This record gives sequence, C-alpha cells and structure tokens, in this order.
Amino acid sequence: MSVMEQDSAGAPARASLLNDPKARGLFYQLVLIVALVTLGYVIVTNTIANLERQNIASGWGFLENTAGFGIIQSLAPYSETSSYGQAVFVGFLNTLLVAVVGIFLATLIGFVVGIARLSNNFVISRLAYCYVELIRNVPLLLQIFFWYFAVLRAVPGKRDKWSFLFDYFHLNIAGLRGPKPIWEPGAEFIGYALIIAIVATYLIARWARKRQDATGQQFPMLWTGLGLIIGLPVITYLVTGMPMTLEHPNFVETGPMLRRGFELNVGFNLIPEFLALTLALSIYTASFIAEIVRAGIQAVSHGQTEAAHALGIRHGPTLRLVIIPQAMRVIIPPLTSQYLNLTKNSSLAVAIAFPDLVSVGGTVLNQTGQAIEIIGIWMAVYLSLSLITSAFMNWYNQRMALVER
Repeated sequence: MSVMEQDSAGAPARASLLNDPKARGLFYQLVLIVALVTLGYVIVTNTIANLERQNIASGWGFLENTAGFGIIQSLAPYSETSSYGQAVFVGFLNTLLVAVVGIFLATLIGFVVGIARLSNNFVISRLAYCYVELIRNVPLLLQIFFWYFAVLRAVPGKRDKWSFLFDYFHLNIAGLRGPKPIWEPGAEFIGYALIIAIVATYLIARWARKRQDATGQQFPMLWTGLGLIIGLPVITYLVTGMPMTLEHPNFVETGPMLRRGFELNVGFNLIPEFLALTLALSIYTASFIAEIVRAGIQAVSHGQTEAAHALGIRHGPTLRLVIIPQAMRVIIPPLTSQYLNLTKNSSLAVAIAFPDLVSVGGTVLNQTGQAIEIIGIWMAVYLSLSLITSAFMNWYNQRMALVER
C-alpha cells in the first residue's frame, strides 16, 4: 500500500474518532480531571509554603492542648482545663441543639400560619399575611439583634424575676430558669418505656393504615399514640418508685440591701443568647415555611375538598386526612431547603456571642492560628448536617410519593 493510500485510510479514522460523542466526552472529562488535579496541587503547595513562611505548624495535635477559656452553655462536661477538641465538640452540640429546636418550632409555626393564610376568617388570614410579609422581608441578623437587645434585655435584672406557669418558670436578664429533672437509680426504665411506647405507636399506626385501606374504618391513632407515649412512662415512673425528682430554681431573698438572686447550678437555665437565636431563627424560617404550606395546599385540586364534604366529612378532618397528605408531596422538597438554611443560618450566633461551632471555633482559631484545620472542621460539620438532613427528607419524600397502581 502506498503512503498516499495509508494517509487516505487514516484520515477518515481520525475524523470518525473526533465525531464520536463518547470519545469527545471522555477526552473532555480527562482534561477536566487533569485541570482540577493541577489546581488542587497548586493550592496545596502554596498553602504549605505560606504556613512554613509564617512558622505555623499544620496538623491536628493542637486539639489535645488545654483550651483555657470558658463556655457559657455546655451540653457536655467542660471546664477551662478541657482540651480544644472538647471545646469544639461543645460548640457542635450547641449548634445541633439550636438546629433541632429551631426546625421543630419553625415547622410548627409555619404550618399554623400557612393554614391560617387560607382561613375564611378575614382577621386571621390578614394577621397571617402581615406576619409573613413583615418577618421574611426583615434581615435575619436584625431580628436576632431585636430579640437579644430589645426584648431579652428589657426583662428584670439578676436580682428580680418574672414568674409564670404556676411559678415553675422564671425569666430575667440571666435567662429562662425552670425545674431540672434529677435522675435516680431505676430511672433508666422510664427511658426504656418511652422507647417501647414510640415503637408500639409506629407499629399500631402501620396496622391502622392498612386496616383503613382495607375496610375504610378509622382507628383513633392520635389518642392511642398520646396514651402510649405519655401513659407508659408515667406508669413506669410510678411502678419503679418515682425515681425522678424535680430540682426547682432557688431564688434567694435576703433583704433589699443584701445580695439576692437565683442560686447557681440549681434548676436549668436557658441563656438569653440561646433564646434570642432560637426565636429569631424559628420565626424567620417559619415565614417561608408558611408560604410553602399555603402553596402546597392550593396545589391540591379543590375537587378533593368538595368530594370530602359531599361524603359528610367536616372541614377539620378533610384538611388533616385529605388535603395535607396530598399537599405534602409539594411541600417536602422546598421544606428541605428551609431546614438546611436554618441550620446554616445558626452560624450567625457569633453576632451575639452564643457559643456555637463557629463562635467557639473562632476562639480556638485566634488562640492557635490553625485556620486550615478549624475551617475544615466548620465545612465538614455543616456539610455532614446538610447531607443527613437531605437524606432523611428525601427518604420521607419517597414515603409520601404517590404510588401508581
């Protein structure tokens, strides 16, 4: 074969290779991988060089060093002699607490306000509308400042208090105080009873759903669940000899000219920073959840409501049994985004010195100079929380999805 014939045979082969979508796609992917690896190498080498030039040692050994600073709220054992690792862990628990409580309160408030927006009562619907438009158009940081400086700083000082709920709870500038449970030997059986009650409620709910699908008969699941979850631990508490007592906060009054106030480490105390942050996050996020709920309910055909009323079902059961279950398929995806936003917005706690992960981590960073490690911890924690929340909500969304026959 001549050289000219070889060239003419090779040219179509090269042309066909360039026109092959799979070959082009593989080529572009390889180019992208090489570019990313090169960029990562440049970033890592420059970072190492900058750390060496500033005499900053990299690594995680600093987490074992003594922290030397206090934390005003700790869900785990902590003192100034604890390690930096323990301090970061305490900050993580505080972030997790704010996220869990905030999500619960925001969901509760959001569903109530969202349903109220569709109320036939003019006053209720207008109040809900004003709530949504006012709260969601004011920056979250300003709302945190409002609750912390304008509201919780206007309560009585440390030597006085506001008492409510049968004098069980007290509020002053130091925080919200109330009775703390003191667990004695045998109290673990109360926890076991609660777990058994939750599992039994779940199993009965599954049985009741299958029974209703087969026969159309409803089972009083609400009262059954409440009876199990509340009644079984109470019965266990009584049978085991009441191994739990309440430690009430002790307000010392020794006279107008002497020191007075709450005794330290008696009862529980929710600090004002936690209250302000949780209230602001819950109320702000609830305004967005309310609109999501309203849109989800309006996405359900009005014929569903008319069909339920034609069967003699009242408005309350219609909303609970017919409309909301169908609306959840529209509500859950955007609701997941609001949960993620609330968790990440909790990092604004640093503005009012609440010891969350970012605030405590910032203190550790200032003392150690380990910026890469601390920022890595922040990114890993928030990424993990977001992925776990998304995974759970995606699982729940699949459970609520419409199954075609």
